[in-house]
Amino acid sequence: MAKNLNMTRGNPMKLLFFFSLPLMFGNIFQQLYTVVDTAIVGRGVGMTALAALGTVDWLNWMFLGIAQGFTSGFAVRISQNFGRNNHRGMQKAAGQSAFLSAAIALLVVILGQLLLPVFLMAMQVPMDLRPMGTQYMRIMLAGFPAVMFFNYCASLLRAVGNSKTPLIAMITASFVNIVLDILFVFSFRWGIAGAAVATVIAQCLSGAVCAWKVVRTPELHFHKEDWKPEIPLCKDLLAIGAPVAAKNVIIALGGMVVQSIVNGFSLAFIAGFTSTNKLYGLLEIAATSYGYAVTTYVGQNYGAMDLDRVKKGMRAATILAVVTSLIIATIMFVFGRPITMLFISREDPVMAVDAGNIAYWYLCAMSVSLPVLYLLYVYQSGLQGMGNTVVPMVSGILEFFLRVSLSITIALTGFQYGIFGAEVSAWWGAAIFLMISYFHHYNKVKKKHSL
Repeated sequence: MAKNLNMTRGNPMKLLFFFSLPLMFGNIFQQLYTVVDTAIVGRGVGMTALAALGTVDWLNWMFLGIAQGFTSGFAVRISQNFGRNNHRGMQKAAGQSAFLSAAIALLVVILGQLLLPVFLMAMQVPMDLRPMGTQYMRIMLAGFPAVMFFNYCASLLRAVGNSKTPLIAMITASFVNIVLDILFVFSFRWGIAGAAVATVIAQCLSGAVCAWKVVRTPELHFHKEDWKPEIPLCKDLLAIGAPVAAKNVIIALGGMVVQSIVNGFSLAFIAGFTSTNKLYGLLEIAATSYGYAVTTYVGQNYGAMDLDRVKKGMRAATILAVVTSLIIATIMFVFGRPITMLFISREDPVMAVDAGNIAYWYLCAMSVSLPVLYLLYVYQSGLQGMGNTVVPMVSGILEFFLRVSLSITIALTGFQYGIFGAEVSAWWGAAIFLMISYFHHYNKVKKKHSL
């Protein structure tokens, strides 16, 4: 049985690393079924289907970002109350978070389905790719409540130091997704819709596994009255969760602008770009895991008002992030080409070679700046753990500005490969801003606490 972890005592580096480890494995399995979706669509349905999947990739990520943003923001208050040993406060926050998560999920499904044609038009999705892209997103949006439910339950568990149950959930869901992918796409011939249905079913399963553990965790077992809306607490939770979700939406909108520009390039370029974007999740697996660990660690210790321990933890997280990112970048340089080719159909050998080259060059561009992306996650999460989610939102606006302005400039010059630099430049700008903001905020809190 997975146990809760009190991060207010013990070696910070060991705590962060071993808390992150199950999250990394969980993310690997989550990315595994994303990769399998892409590989099966690319190989089993064709290059056109792969390109269609790529045209809506950022749109799909935006809705996922909404779920992750709100739920991880809500969990900040739970981790802070855990650090204060305030179990009743945790239960009330969990109950109110459940109410808000359900309301947000319903709203996203309705608005998403209504506005989907507008999004696809704004992204300039080619008309021949639009039907498949629409079909895929309609199914994914219908399954959004399952995404919200899993992220809600997983965020509650992470807040109290349980990173193992989400791992079990993702392993189970990944294997189910792979089996269903093969069945729906190759046996039933459902095409791109089959991949979407398989993913939704897998997400339902992962949510159920986490929920099973949540109801067996006393600190999170909220009462019936905790479900009823309490305006002050709802406002407090939204004040933390909404900026995180807004940041994710802003970043996704920037990605959609870039995708709309890429959609005007050749089919080979779109397919190669899509292949590497699917590896994006693998590149940042450890980064997101360290981010969740830092938010929990800082949240618990900030709740206990042990600021010196917060400082030690951030130093340890920085070392872990840089070392890990350098290892992953090296692996991508060496094995990146054969990995990206897994997604590309060989039906047109010439186009396959072109798409493979584009995918590998883009992968190398991102790998060079991978340590910057990892630092971005660490300091963003440190701020969120202390309850400051506004600065990370501003960093998202900065990312949007850099990514979009550079992409548009590059598009006007006609130099297609320059689009790769827009992504990493956004990382650099946001990371520098977040690091400066973190130290300013920490020193401000430290000074106030010492008075």
